[in-house]
Amino acid sequence: MTAFPNELYQTPRSWVEKAYPNLIHYNKVNKGGHFAAWEEPMLLSKDLWTAFRSLR
Repeated sequence: MTAFPNELYQTPRSWVEKAYPNLIHYNKVNKGGHFAAWEEPMLLSKDLWTAFRSLR
């Protein structure tokens, strides 16, 4: 999960870990919001690469 600062609701990591016990990635970033793919596409894609790298 990537937590964006301008999202409508900031989900705490502790809640995410309870909802997804097999969580492989959690990151808070400095920019972006609900439409992160439009607002910060490079930031989002870099974080996706980082998240899925551990599954290789």
